[in-house]
Amino acid sequence: MNIKQLRYFVAICEQRNFTRAAKLCDVSQPTLTAAIQRLERSIGGRLFVRSAPVELSALGRKLQPLFVQINNTAERARRVAATHASAPRSRADLSAPARF
Repeated sequence: MNIKQLRYFVAICEQRNFTRAAKLCDVSQPTLTAAIQRLERSIGGRLFVRSAPVELSALGRKLQPLFVQINNTAERARRVAATHASAPRSRADLSAPARF
């Protein structure tokens, strides 16, 4: 399971269509489908009922809140990192190692 697969999962939930979700994620539909199939194999079950419109399976409904939360957290982390990367750095920031 990886963050990209979860982002695709959330997009499919929002769009209820693999093709529209792929466009939203800026990937081809086969790429999105393959990523979802790998995710399904890794968790051991189907996430979607492939119909028109796409529906969540029972497992998909159980996992959706968790996957949305993880996706949202990853997006916030990306924004923080982007803000940090574009912020002016002081001499101390460049020379001092992080302390944990």
